[in-house]
Amino acid sequence: MQTPRAILFDLDGTLADTAPDLTAAVNLMRSKRQLTEVPYLSLRPFASAGARGLLGAGFDIKPEHPDYEAMRIEFLANYEGAIAVHSQLFADVTQLLQGIEELGLPWGIVTNKATRFTMPLQPLLGLQNAACSISGDTTPHAKPHPAPLLEAARQIGIKPEDCWYVGDDLRDIQAGQAAGMFSIAAAWGYCGATEPTHWKADAILDSPLELLELIRAKHSQRTSP
Repeated sequence: MQTPRAILFDLDGTLADTAPDLTAAVNLMRSKRQLTEVPYLSLRPFASAGARGLLGAGFDIKPEHPDYEAMRIEFLANYEGAIAVHSQLFADVTQLLQGIEELGLPWGIVTNKATRFTMPLQPLLGLQNAACSISGDTTPHAKPHPAPLLEAARQIGIKPEDCWYVGDDLRDIQAGQAAGMFSIAAAWGYCGATEPTHWKADAILDSPLELLELIRAKHSQRTSP
């Protein structure tokens, strides 16, 4: 476990609990079709998987279906129109980020969320201090490809191997490891259809404060005589 010089985070399900607004966008579509709403707890695990995951859970539809693209556009329009009604940072994330800043470490965001959603959402959630913000359309590839994480490291001027990446989805761990970063599963997040124990993450942590404790411990080792 290398000592971090920067901490990078996924957004949905890692820093922010955006599931209420994402799932509401799906259920608005169902309501317009005179369908009953899908229970929130049934949709919540798919919030980190974007339109593909939420439409799959809400309508049992896959990207190859002829109606998928029109439904994806409708879903995104619904979400954009109510992007931060109920979304908020997870408990103790503010303390986590303040603690990282107090150590003099930069932190940034690497998400598969498109720029059109990421940029307006960040200030609404109090995440405007991010040293970098890499969206799903910033590079030609999205996670699990390592390109977004490598671009984040380039922008903040830190070698990838000196960065930690934290995320709540298997794709986050795959991307982080492909980029050569120490990769941490955020078990407090949505985590999708498979348990983090199966992701082969370098570490699995249960809370933001547990992460802060680990960062502080490694940082003190680096700065001690």
